[in-house]
Amino acid sequence: MTEEKTEERCSIPHQQGRFAAGADPAKRGQIIEGAKRVFMTLGFDAASMNDITREAGVSKGTIYVYFENKEDLFGAIIEQERQRITLMLKDILAGSEEVEDGLYRFGMGFATHITAPQTINAMRTLIGVTTRMPKLCSRFFHSPANVRTVLEDFINRHVALGNLEVEDTDLAARQFIELASGTFFKLRLFGDLDDVPPEADLDRTVRSAIRMFMAAYGRSGSTASKV
Repeated sequence: MTEEKTEERCSIPHQQGRFAAGADPAKRGQIIEGAKRVFMTLGFDAASMNDITREAGVSKGTIYVYFENKEDLFGAIIEQERQRITLMLKDILAGSEEVEDGLYRFGMGFATHITAPQTINAMRTLIGVTTRMPKLCSRFFHSPANVRTVLEDFINRHVALGNLEVEDTDLAARQFIELASGTFFKLRLFGDLDDVPPEADLDRTVRSAIRMFMAAYGRSGSTASKV
C-alpha cells in the first residue's frame, strides 16, 4: 500500500467522527465502570477478565484494546477516583475567600467522601494489592495533584494574604486532613463502624479540627470568619 493510500485510509475514521482503536472515551468509561463494580463486589484477586467482560457489556478483545491487563485496568480505576475527589475539593476551595469557611467546606467534603461505602471498598481493595503493586498505591497517594496538594495550595494562598502563619504548609495540610477525618475513616476501614457517620458527627469533628488548626496557625486580625 502506498503512503498516499495509507494516509487516506487513516483519515477516514476521523472524517466520519469515529475514534481510533482504544481512543473512544465513552467506551473506555464503560469498561472502567463495569470493572469497578466487579472489583468492589469480588475483590481484585477473585475478579476475572471474563467477569469484567460480562459486567461491562463488551468483548474481551475490546477490553484489551484499551487496557493491557487486569492490573492496568485497576490502575485506571484508582487514577480516575483520585482525579475525581481532587477536582471536587479544588472546586470547593476555589470559591472560598475566608480561611475557616474554606477549611469547613474542604473538611466536610473530604470526611464525607472518605467514609462513603464506595471509598471504603476501594481502599480495602487497594490495601489488598499493596504488596504486589506498590507503585500503583504510591501513585495514588503521591501524585503531583491530590487532596493534600489542593489543601496545601489553599493554605499557601492564605499565608501570602497574611491570614495564616505556617512554616511547613505540607505538614499543616496533612495535620488538618487527619483532624477533619477524625477516627471515622479508620473505624470504617476496619469494620468497627458499619455505616457512614451522621452528618452532625462529621460537622462537630470538622469544626473542632478548624479550631485546633487556627489555634496553631491563625493570625490575629486575619479575614477568617468564625465557622
